[in-house]
Amino acid sequence: MRKHFDITAESPVTAVDALADASGLPKQRIKDAMAKGACWWTQKGKQVRLRKAKRTLKKGSRLQLFYDEQVLARTPETPELLEDKSRYSVWYKPHGLLSQGSQWGDHCSLLRLVEQRLNRPCFLVHRLDADAAGLMLIAHDGKAAAALSQCLSGREMTKIYRARVEGKLVSENRLIDAPIDGKEARSWVSAVSGDTVEVRIETGRKHQIRKHLAGIGHPIIGDRLYGNQARAPLQLVAVALTFDCPLTRRRVELTLPESLHSLTDDVAPANHRSD
Repeated sequence: MRKHFDITAESPVTAVDALADASGLPKQRIKDAMAKGACWWTQKGKQVRLRKAKRTLKKGSRLQLFYDEQVLARTPETPELLEDKSRYSVWYKPHGLLSQGSQWGDHCSLLRLVEQRLNRPCFLVHRLDADAAGLMLIAHDGKAAAALSQCLSGREMTKIYRARVEGKLVSENRLIDAPIDGKEARSWVSAVSGDTVEVRIETGRKHQIRKHLAGIGHPIIGDRLYGNQARAPLQLVAVALTFDCPLTRRRVELTLPESLHSLTDDVAPANHRSD
């Protein structure tokens, strides 16, 4: 069941009671949905998640519940803390874990899981496709988030990925600069071994690596959107980040441990080609 409930309190009432009356759902299910980030209300003029079921609403308060049984029933994959640098932390995001939540919930997102684990404010610096895995940075204060995001948007952060592709791509530092959604997009691709390639991106367009590799006839194995289904997750992993830290003014070189590269060697590509 997927439903959206939008209510305005006609008198002071607790959030869970108001939602139970409007939806007909058991209060325990509502509490679970609220804890998982599916309930929103307006606070100081901004729409934010409301997790406290017993919060008393004033007359005129607006409350929304985005209830999706399938989303709420999901169990998140477990991320791994690689480094805690105080104002930001470095994480391994596994395949299938969202970078951040949606209006339907955030319990299966890296951002929420880090917030719960470290008990600190958390801000997303960059995104990684839910189907992909690898290195991600989470900032822990607003200024750190802004500085790191500026570093990223200013193309001062080198991002390296590994991918397994269909066919054998023979290439050394090949530039792919096909625009994406009318915007400049630049990826540099080099063969590593067999069907494994390394990709360095200068821009961060949505699905950039997936679209660029599919565009030259070598979609990533497991890419259901731009390639063919396979018996494995999307074979794309963010393996390295390098940048001059705007917080410490020091060079930072982050590399994913080999044990977490998670490219599945026993999945046969759908097609066999070579350039």
